[in-house]
Amino acid sequence: MELYKADIGIFGGSGFYTLFKNAAEIDINTPYGKPSDKITLAEFAGKRVAFLPRHGMKHQFPPHMIPYRANIYAMREIGVTKLLAPSASGSLRPEIKPGDFVITDQFIDRTSGRKDTFYDGPETKHISAAFPYCPYLSGLALEACRKTGISVHDRGTVVVIQGPRFSTKAESIWFSSMGWDTINMTQYPECMLAREAGICYSNISLITDYDAGLEGHPEIAPVTEDEVLRVFENNNEKLKSVLREIVANIEIEVDHCQCGK
Repeated sequence: MELYKADIGIFGGSGFYTLFKNAAEIDINTPYGKPSDKITLAEFAGKRVAFLPRHGMKHQFPPHMIPYRANIYAMREIGVTKLLAPSASGSLRPEIKPGDFVITDQFIDRTSGRKDTFYDGPETKHISAAFPYCPYLSGLALEACRKTGISVHDRGTVVVIQGPRFSTKAESIWFSSMGWDTINMTQYPECMLAREAGICYSNISLITDYDAGLEGHPEIAPVTEDEVLRVFENNNEKLKSVLREIVANIEIEVDHCQCGK
């Protein structure tokens, strides 16, 4: 493995450190400060992989305080061109159940005050956000879920809230009534910063809960932090299997999309 270089990046929780063997850690600084934690480098299926826990190894960064720009910049600095970004998410629809996976294809930004661009001036760029997720990586993610036997939804619009609090009942009803599918606290600005950096980016949402409950389903209780962690941990091995399958099938040298352009 070439020292301090990687082809594929993965954001995720601390449980993913066991994904790959013979790993080495590197400490990186960026013009936007330090990333959430050290980056772990390993090799799998002949590819160089970099892993970074977006919340930090000790989960010390709540969603609104994650150094998103430093995280993306650090990945680009070590050569990453393909970025997989699994996350825990809530469901806004009865047919999207806890334990299901969703391959996100659109987002709604409801965050505020987050540093969400590398272009603060004097250089200015206006990046298209029409199709924010990489179709090539998302297609591989869908195939990997199906091959692994996971209940998966091939598309979904995520509403990204500021956090760290969960939604009110009224907010959750509003989000569902708008036709949005899932809810999360970290997809923005992570997704668009990757696009600005010319990195292919795909999100796999592991559904852990039904947000503040669902209208017309009084039997569904509002989400709790303990429930999110329990469902995520119960499905962590499935997610690892999916990530290994995706990494094994990524073609690094072939240009399958327009994300870098």
